[in-house]
Amino acid sequence: MTDSIRTRPVPGSAGPPTPTVQAAPPPRARSPWSRVRPAAVGLPLAGLVVTVAVWWVVTSGLHLVHPSSLPPPQAVWTSLTVSADVLFPALGTTTLMTVLGFLLSTVAGVLIGMALAASRRAERMFAPLLVAINAVPKIALGPLLVVSVGWGSKPILTMVFLLCFFPIVLSTATGLTTTPADLAELARSLNASWWQSFRKVRFPAALPQIFVGLKVAMPLAAIGAVIGEFYSDKPGLGYQILQYNGVGDTATAWAAIVLIAAMSILLYSALSLVERLALPWVRATTSAR
Repeated sequence: MTDSIRTRPVPGSAGPPTPTVQAAPPPRARSPWSRVRPAAVGLPLAGLVVTVAVWWVVTSGLHLVHPSSLPPPQAVWTSLTVSADVLFPALGTTTLMTVLGFLLSTVAGVLIGMALAASRRAERMFAPLLVAINAVPKIALGPLLVVSVGWGSKPILTMVFLLCFFPIVLSTATGLTTTPADLAELARSLNASWWQSFRKVRFPAALPQIFVGLKVAMPLAAIGAVIGEFYSDKPGLGYQILQYNGVGDTATAWAAIVLIAAMSILLYSALSLVERLALPWVRATTSAR
């Protein structure tokens, strides 16, 4: 960006005019929406079209898979429209459980990650226990959760929490313990207190890493909600999959699976949008791919 230079004669002087520098106007701040390119929408749609085309070729074109195992896309679409009055209310229930469980996991995971980052002794004491809890197959805990916490929303939220909290804890602890050295040295040189250093330097620097854990946990939240509904009386999509599969209506069961996939994509995209709006400096300070 160049500055415009104008000349102005000096009063009482016969010499050449003295140049004066006029600063250029500051650049306008770009809105995050201005960075959205047509390819960001067109390429995912193209991928969806290719996926559905391959699905149709495998099931209807070449008949490589029996319809009872994987119905063709047109059969799934028909079942979705016929059973919309059942599937879409179930979608609302599953979405609510997914979001609530994810929010609970976020709060608890960030707090636990902060505690592990603040104390090396606490990290050594509880990190193996967290790894052990994460390694337990969650599907095996479903019947036990019903006995432990009862029916309703509790087993669903518990299952979502068990699947989501570990990547959030890990990303939070990693982000808080890998503060850039120059930023940490700057905080020390300014005699910042622990709270000032945490609030102004460490936590903002850890936010990109925390969002990585959140984006890993978001699809896991949908998986946990569906698994929890297998063992609950909540009429969500997981419950509907069991019901329709039990009567041999695999097309409607696959329609419910498609709705789960669509819900996960929308929630993940919403989280990515929140990251873009909350961390505008990340793209400005990192190299583009």
